[in-house]
Amino acid sequence: MRLIGLAVMFAFCAFAPRATEGQQTGKVYRVGFLSQGSQSASLPETGGIGFNGLRRGLRDLGWTEGGNLIIEGRWTEGKSERLAGLAAELIRLNVDVIVTTETSTAVAAKKATTTVPIVTTSADPVAAGLVASFAKPGGNVTGMALQTVEGRVKAIQIFLEAVPGISEIGFLVIPDNPASVRGWQATQVETVKLGVKLRRFDATQPGEVERAIATMARERIGAMVVPAFDRYTVQRGLIGTLAAKYRLPWLASYPEFAEAGALMSYGPDHRDVWRSLSRYVDKILKGAKPGDLPVEQPTKFELVINLKTAKALGLTIPPSVLGRADQVIE
Repeated sequence: MRLIGLAVMFAFCAFAPRATEGQQTGKVYRVGFLSQGSQSASLPETGGIGFNGLRRGLRDLGWTEGGNLIIEGRWTEGKSERLAGLAAELIRLNVDVIVTTETSTAVAAKKATTTVPIVTTSADPVAAGLVASFAKPGGNVTGMALQTVEGRVKAIQIFLEAVPGISEIGFLVIPDNPASVRGWQATQVETVKLGVKLRRFDATQPGEVERAIATMARERIGAMVVPAFDRYTVQRGLIGTLAAKYRLPWLASYPEFAEAGALMSYGPDHRDVWRSLSRYVDKILKGAKPGDLPVEQPTKFELVINLKTAKALGLTIPPSVLGRADQVIE
């Protein structure tokens, strides 16, 4: 009898851990990602500033895709009319949180839900009606306020030091994006103080971008500013090719633009931004309410100068500007 009892006990011990493992299997969380950009441009081998930044950030915080986490990505492919439908689709998938890449996507997500948490980047989430205040967002939205107008004006100041004598700069605007239009208006007002005129050029699709840059060249515009919106990020290769063709120096926000041929990029360190956004997602998945998480502002900014572009344009970047660069492309 004693031997039989030991055998039963051994069998129980052998199989009990497996049963316990099954009981301890945790919830699989679902994160939605909504972008005005292109899915193909979000693949690891082609960049994917926001999408891959989110994936890396969550992985660094201990989340495992295919394990305790699923990320549902949705891209408009530059067609803003698809935003509402894609936001509604993410809600139907019962995502636990939605991450959006700019003001327009956050607005679309907020229209789709007042309960699912939304984490976003925005130039000014208060002005966009996304949050009540930076300190106490309230509602279901929080994230990063990039304050792009202030940063862009500072970038233009540095740019004018590097390329003196410019009196007129072309500025790309996405006309159906209120944040893009507001950014243009505010930047125009501020750059008057710098003694330079900004001219608006509406362009969304590749054909429109090509016509806008050709017009700048024909009308002898001295330089171009390309704001950091998804629909320009995915076209940075085309923009770089056209700017080189027309010998037009240009300024942007992210290092990826400088790598695509921009003379200079200056803006928040987007890797740091996406690390911060990932921390928001992590806290929300662990029970925090978005309305209780204060909106943050970037603390790290990055200046990148492309000396290859400068050489092609016959420009010499002053040491006073080169000395401030975080990265120089040679």
